[in-house]
Amino acid sequence: MTATQVPVRGKSRTRKAWTPSQVVLTLLGAAVSAVFLAPLLWALFTSLKSETEAVEVPPHWLPRVWTAQAWKAILDTGNITDWFLNSLVVSVCVTSIVLLVTALAGYGFARTEFRGKGLVMGVVMSGLMVSPAVLGVPLFTTVQQMGMVDTYWGMILPQCAPAAMVYILYKFFQGVPRELEEAAFIDGAGRWRVFFTIVLPLSRPSLAAVGIFTFIASWNNFLWPYMVTNNPDLMTMPNGIATVMNSYGIQWAQLMAGGLMAGLPLIVVFVFFQRQIVAGVAHTGLAGQ
Repeated sequence: MTATQVPVRGKSRTRKAWTPSQVVLTLLGAAVSAVFLAPLLWALFTSLKSETEAVEVPPHWLPRVWTAQAWKAILDTGNITDWFLNSLVVSVCVTSIVLLVTALAGYGFARTEFRGKGLVMGVVMSGLMVSPAVLGVPLFTTVQQMGMVDTYWGMILPQCAPAAMVYILYKFFQGVPRELEEAAFIDGAGRWRVFFTIVLPLSRPSLAAVGIFTFIASWNNFLWPYMVTNNPDLMTMPNGIATVMNSYGIQWAQLMAGGLMAGLPLIVVFVFFQRQIVAGVAHTGLAGQ
């Protein structure tokens, strides 16, 4: 018997040639990425230089002598662990309270009708036009009269009423089908049960986006914690690092190391939760507005 050989045909995939528009968009994306990554790389390389080399003119990117002296100095001279825990406590508390308050407010505006609703909504939205720096003095006076200066609550409570987050959840709740709630009402469920068992599970993407945005804003907040506390044991990461730099002079290598330490949690949050951020913005109905 003669064996017949059957040729095996493999699937040959030919890559399509790039169009001019794809080449332009790729180069544009690479240029934008380089613009955003350049400060992080500069901070990293500077933190690995000696203080003498960090202030050389003209500056250069890569260290001639690689050293972790700045990282060791910032860890030894500053209460990094306490500042990190303070930032974590403040940011987590602010995020939790904001999620609760904005969810209730957004759902109330979207589903309940009451006299003066438009006026109240306008007052809430007017908060978008007021800069937080303008409210610094009256907020500090209020916190001082309540005896909350140099306390966690003094740093937390004034950050817990963001009008933008109320608007985001308000727009999302408007898009939730009323039929789901009406069916639950017919089955005997009350307003609170409908809110916690039906509406909130459906709003997870938007709640995730609001929580991430709030956490990032609270972690980066420098001005308000700086105004409301002078106790080194209660300082957050931005305030603590700035205090160390002011006490020991401007040490650029240490400054860059401290900045990277303060920004590392935010980079981790963005890397692991970027899908929730995109999905949350898409579900709020803000993309086309």
